[in-house]
Amino acid sequence: MEDLDTPRVQPGSAAQILGVLESLGLTWDGAVEYQSRRVELYAQALSRLRESGATYPCSCSRADRAGLEVSGYPGTCRAGPSRPGPTSLRLRLPDGPSRFEDRIQGPCEFDLRKLGDVIIQRRDGIHAYHLAVVVDDAAQGVTDVVRGADLLSSTPWQLELQSRLGLPRPGYAHLPLIVEPGGAKLAKSRRSVAIDSHRPAAALVRALCLLQHRPPEGLERATPQGVLDWAIRHWRPSYLSQLASVPVTG
Repeated sequence: MEDLDTPRVQPGSAAQILGVLESLGLTWDGAVEYQSRRVELYAQALSRLRESGATYPCSCSRADRAGLEVSGYPGTCRAGPSRPGPTSLRLRLPDGPSRFEDRIQGPCEFDLRKLGDVIIQRRDGIHAYHLAVVVDDAAQGVTDVVRGADLLSSTPWQLELQSRLGLPRPGYAHLPLIVEPGGAKLAKSRRSVAIDSHRPAAALVRALCLLQHRPPEGLERATPQGVLDWAIRHWRPSYLSQLASVPVTG
């Protein structure tokens, strides 16, 4: 459960998320892990990075970054903070390309200089998402990361962190995002509505259709487990090959 940004965590939201997953027949192995309870692990990883000289403090504010990072952070503070005050901590990236094979998006290549040095600890002391998920994946023995294509460009940062920390590299599969007809993120549109927990099978069937799979007529009247069983038997990643987004209709 990614609840590191404690000031923004809404009471009851974690339980609601878990409840929705259970209603869809999607369960998990072992106890649920909460990032807010794993801070010591992130601190240890951060200490290793600092001791190796892989990080540097950055005094750029959020407003500064909004103007600077359109094409990647330019390294303003690489030689030292540009002004006094609180600092975040950035990972010092090498120049050159980052290449990896994605099971959905195919061969990927990113210019690390254009991506820019990523923040791994915020000015308020909270460990950043990229550091936390890399540590979590290794600690939990994750072999394959499946997530939305909006995080595809984050993968080079995480690969670099894995390399610096001596952690195993999982495989990656970035699914297409469900977006507005015009391409805007669905999460910020009027079509972003809660899943109807009274009709979980119908929600799963709709998701499969959006992901280019065509369940047989009437499957929405099955149990959630019945839909998942069908999906496991018929799942074909090739149907999504190099597809970064899918517009929703209706």
